[in-house]
Amino acid sequence: MQPADSHLTTLARGVAESMGFELVGVEFFQRGTGGATLRVYIDHERGITLDDCTAVSHQLSGVLDVEDPLPGQYDLEISSPGMDRPLVFPDHFERFAGSRVRVRLAEKLDGRRKLDGLLQGYEGGLVVLEVEGCRWEVPLGVIESARLVPES
Repeated sequence: MQPADSHLTTLARGVAESMGFELVGVEFFQRGTGGATLRVYIDHERGITLDDCTAVSHQLSGVLDVEDPLPGQYDLEISSPGMDRPLVFPDHFERFAGSRVRVRLAEKLDGRRKLDGLLQGYEGGLVVLEVEGCRWEVPLGVIESARLVPES
């Protein structure tokens, strides 16, 4: 996911929020030999429809054409966050406290890169988790990805 202060995130947030949606996150990745993908996750309390994704795609495409923040060609995808919603911004970690999460770290912390546990919240720049009965305080900048674990 792109950091909260990245130019891509700022552009996507401006478009999504002006249309009444929450920006959940922005991913940009290269695909093998041909091109790249810019994926933008949006949400709304009533859920997300295909028409919502199409409308945001149309508006964001125009902004991206003018701003031109990415070199080369890429595919733009607008998506709902799904049941395994990504957690990116500090307010996500606060809002979903009490939920099961799966966290992948960019670097090892106490010998681990993967943490599965109960999200306790966000305190002073740290994501707080309970993993196997132990409290973990993880700096937000060390988190490569974090997602909710869907309840069965």
